[in-house]
Amino acid sequence: MSQQVWKTVGLGVMLALTLHLCGQRAVQQGAAEEGDASFTGARIYRAPDLPASMTFAGEPVPLEVPDVAERLDRELITNAYLHTSTLLGLKRMHRYLPQIEQLLQENEVPADFVYLALAESLFSQVTSSAGASGFWQLMPDTARGYGLLVNSEVDERFHVEKSTRAACRYLKNARKKFGSWTTAAASYNRGVNGLDRALDKQGVSSFYDLYLNDETSRYIFRILALKEVLGNPKKYGFDLPDGHGYKGLDTRTFTVRNTIPNLATFALEQGTNYKTLRLYNPWIKNYSLTVAPGKEFILELPE
Repeated sequence: MSQQVWKTVGLGVMLALTLHLCGQRAVQQGAAEEGDASFTGARIYRAPDLPASMTFAGEPVPLEVPDVAERLDRELITNAYLHTSTLLGLKRMHRYLPQIEQLLQENEVPADFVYLALAESLFSQVTSSAGASGFWQLMPDTARGYGLLVNSEVDERFHVEKSTRAACRYLKNARKKFGSWTTAAASYNRGVNGLDRALDKQGVSSFYDLYLNDETSRYIFRILALKEVLGNPKKYGFDLPDGHGYKGLDTRTFTVRNTIPNLATFALEQGTNYKTLRLYNPWIKNYSLTVAPGKEFILELPE
């Protein structure tokens, strides 16, 4: 056939396929509208109900205020249908939730702040485009200000225990300033000074009375939605069978008081390898580990 004929045939096939697909969608839509439960080709989504009441860190969420209810509703709908993220969050919670809840309790920070960490990173050792890193997404200068070591060899923002303790100190300081855990949580996104200026300019004292940029405005409601969905997964159709969550890692500790010039060689001498060493100690960032006089590091190694 000539090139023109092939083009004509191709267009005819595409047109026929398009009409066929449009017809299928029309049938599916009609069956769905008529409530034909036997028609399995249609997928019907139900909007989740808003909770009758809700708290964050023991502080009530004023759901009687229309915009508060609608903002929570938006994040609840969004997170109820984020299947990949929700299932990954549930799996990771099996591994990390006990440790983080214990650290929050030890530092007298409400357990609900575990959902702030989930909102920040979904318990993944990630780095944002702005340079924030770790479960708690701390910026380098903020981390150093709270006693964490951040250099070319070590980045303790990726150390679960140390970064959690640093985040707790931040949140307790913010709570002391604002008198509210909810406002302290909002300042984690906006910054203490930025939130303080907004409160002062608008003459209010509650986060729920503030008019803010979209990111911070949605931030608390994303945390609340994660608390609701991840805290009640079966209510939202998520079923994680026993044994499907990520198990905690069985480890032994090794105290390092002298510089290790080659961590790959060290790992092999310990019966493991560099990849496993990095996975068990995500705060290690290079092939060497320099230990200053009088200092030490605790490595986690396979048991």
